[in-house]
Parts: sequence; C-alpha cells; structure tokens
Amino acid sequence: MSINAAEIKNEPLQIHGFVAQGVIDANNSNYINTDESISLELTEVGINASYQLNDDFRIAGQAVYLNGGNRYHAGPRLDYLLLEWDAFHNETWQASFYVGRVKNNHWLYSSTRDIPFARPSIINPQMTYFDGFRDLAVGGDGAAVKLSYSDDVLGEIDFNFSRGKSVISEEQTDVIIGRFALGKIVHDLDTQASTYWRPSYSQWRFGISANDATFSYQQAGIDNFFDSDFVLQFYTINAIYEGEFWQFSAELVQERFVINGFYFPDFHRDEIGQGYYLQASYQLEKNLSILTRYESFYANKDDRNGSELAQNSGGLVPSYFGFHHDSMIGVSYDFSDKFRVNAEYHWMQGGARLSPLVQPNPIANDSKNWQVWAIQFMYWF
Repeated sequence: MSINAAEIKNEPLQIHGFVAQGVIDANNSNYINTDESISLELTEVGINASYQLNDDFRIAGQAVYLNGGNRYHAGPRLDYLLLEWDAFHNETWQASFYVGRVKNNHWLYSSTRDIPFARPSIINPQMTYFDGFRDLAVGGDGAAVKLSYSDDVLGEIDFNFSRGKSVISEEQTDVIIGRFALGKIVHDLDTQASTYWRPSYSQWRFGISANDATFSYQQAGIDNFFDSDFVLQFYTINAIYEGEFWQFSAELVQERFVINGFYFPDFHRDEIGQGYYLQASYQLEKNLSILTRYESFYANKDDRNGSELAQNSGGLVPSYFGFHHDSMIGVSYDFSDKFRVNAEYHWMQGGARLSPLVQPNPIANDSKNWQVWAIQFMYWF
C-alpha cells in the first residue's frame, strides 16, 4: 500500500483498514510460545488514513494491534504518522519529502510487510524481515526524501533516503535482548538509502539498499549486563519479476553486527552475516495462487556451521544458532475482492533468527530442525 500523494483519489479523506486472524503452530521451538501448542496468536488489526490538505501537502498514518506470540510483543502501535510534501513534479521528475514517523520504503517488501494482504506470505523471509525487529524496521521518527525519474528510455528510477530513530519499549527490549537484561536499549540513529530501477516496458525491477543503525544499552542499577554499544549495518540487493501468471523475487543480504560491551565492559564482537532467498508464485486461477520460497542465512560468514559460536560460548549456545534456513510452500485463495485465506508450511533449520537475538535460548530451542504451519483469514476495506 503506497503512500504516494499522486495516487490519492479526488476525495481528500481516505480511510482503509484490515482485520486478520489465524491459527499457527511451531514445533520444537519457542517461535510462537513456550509450550509449543497450537495458538491463535496470529492477530492483526489495522486502520490507515490520509487527508489531502491541498495539492502539495497531505497527512497519512496507520495504527495497528498485533499479537504474534513470541515473534513480537502484543499490543497496539503507531506504525507511521507523517506529513508529505509533494515539492516538485513534471513529466519526468517528482520530489517528495516526509517528516514525522516515516515509513520504511527501502527494502523489497518493507512498505507492505505490515499489511497482511499485501505481503507475499504470512511469515516473511526472516533474514531480511526479522520479526524481532518488526517495529524498528517498519518506520521511525525522523525525515525522508524520495526522488523519482521516469521516461521511455531509462524507465523508472526511484531514490529514497531517510534518517531517524525509534523508541524501544521494555517489551521490545525483552524480544531483542532477553528478559535477563534489566536495562534499556536506546536507538541512537538510523540512516537508510535505496535505489530502484525498472527498465522501460519491463516486468523486472531491481534495487539496492543500505542501512546504518546504532544502538546503546544502558544498564540498570542492578543488572546482569553492562553498558554497551551496538552497530547494525544492513545491505540488500533485490530483484522482482511480475508477469501475468508468474512472479519471481530474490534478495541478497549482508549484515554487519558489532557489540562493544554488554557481556563484560571490554567485550568486542564484529561479525558479518550473509544470506539470500529465492521466491516464486504462480496464479493457478483468478482467485487461487501458490507460493514457494527457499531462504538461507549465516550469522557469521566465516563460521557457517556455527562451530566457533558453540566453542566461544563454552558449549552453552549450540552450533545451529549460527544459521537459519527455511523451505516453505503456501497457498492463497480469494473468496472475494476483500476476503482471503492464506495457508503455509515451513521446514526450518537453525536458530539464528529466533528471539532473543543477543541472548539465544537453547533450552526452549533445543532442536536444530523445527516446523511452522499457519492459516490466516483476512478482510480489508
């Protein structure tokens, strides 16, 4: 769902929303819950609105209620609330500026991951769209700019740039770091840029993105951990093909994660993770489609089997927390133009994308291989 002023209809006020409820089960992991039982914690309710103030300015926002079990904390949140200024446009150029809680439009599916019927699957590829970082990655408080160019020779080119930060709640801290950390995380700054190109008259679109984010941990008066700084540098290359019946997409990811402190004052870790996914969908009928995807991610490109991770932790963290692989198949059926059901099954391997990320939980995740299935009904208006 785009937030481009040029696409707003003549009515100045636009209100839309969605309700999605499902059932989900994760075996041999605490991905959803600790007792590994079938769960109804697959709830998404949202409302988004925009108001066109005049030809150049509009206000847009979205509020949601989510319950995803251990994937992220349950409750309401404001995904974005921004003022958009359509500063300049002609036949080939358009420049727009955004201020407020701006939405992340940098990754292939980052602008649609928060909308059940717009994203490719119930569970997105975790190497890029990690559920534990969901609220940080959807948007942040700051400013953004988008420059677009289009002609019959070069095609369509979009450039996005944003800077900002997010408020991290106590519940989010538990998801990211773990409940034994009694202090709080502060998101210091997030700088992102991306470029997308669609050749003239082509069904392909290509993109690259870069993200440089810094965080700090402020220990409590009595705490199990120490003041620390975190650096997350995240780079993607992606491509998507959208045909009449077939759709193909892929993303390559490189992630640099640096920890200074936390475990003890002089602790230092600097690792580069790498991964990719390949995804394909086919429209069997007008209202029926199937989807398949393979995803592979290594938290440390120099320790792909996780042996160094296990050794450095004294055996407390098993080697399979060094990687994440996912093979999935799914189906989507539209009962009408506003009512859909999605179903999917995942064969997972590894725990590199299980929360909490900084302090893995090998007791609750004592198996290298685990599975997830989910069915979700959704209605939108």
